[in-house]
Amino acid sequence: MQNLFLTNKAYVEGRISTPLTFSHEMYGESFYTFFIEVPRLSQVLDVLPVTVSERLIVNVDMSVGKLVSIEGQIRSYNRVVEGANRLLLTVFARDIKNIDSISEKPNEIYLDGYICKSPVYRTTPLGREITDILLAVNRAYNKSDYIPAIAWGRNARFSSKFEVGTHIKIWGRMQSREYEKKLSEDNIVKRIAYEVSISKLEKVEE
Repeated sequence: MQNLFLTNKAYVEGRISTPLTFSHEMYGESFYTFFIEVPRLSQVLDVLPVTVSERLIVNVDMSVGKLVSIEGQIRSYNRVVEGANRLLLTVFARDIKNIDSISEKPNEIYLDGYICKSPVYRTTPLGREITDILLAVNRAYNKSDYIPAIAWGRNARFSSKFEVGTHIKIWGRMQSREYEKKLSEDNIVKRIAYEVSISKLEKVEE
């Protein structure tokens, strides 16, 4: 069990932006969700979903506006939204505490997993190179988390050649990104995607 925690690590610091909302119960233990605002160097805020057990927040002030640090993992799950199956991400807390200020590194993600879908290479209108990656990270009880990630520049060119099944390690940050989804000619909705923006990438030779 402990070894599996070494393949999926998330550490985020931020300001609580929503009240706790009951999510689900498992083996008699209640879990709650909330959102935190995590600043980037550019001062843009990533608004990230967090899932936490009731037993972790007994002595934590979870009021909106409070600063917290969270250690845990990125988890994925499928949910039917507007009649379609969607992959949703959350930061699953294993430890949470109140903090006085936000550090210089408030958003650090490390994942060790396998490419489970052919990478998609593209360039932005401004000429930036991007490769979209879907990473499967093993979890306990023969489960996996499927985590979208984005590589940039040299990493984008390098990872665009990866085949399904390639074992990689990535370091980066979890980000939120707003986009528009066209449901019909006159129905466009705004949605938020969550993904890991890769700062460092390593191919593991088996």
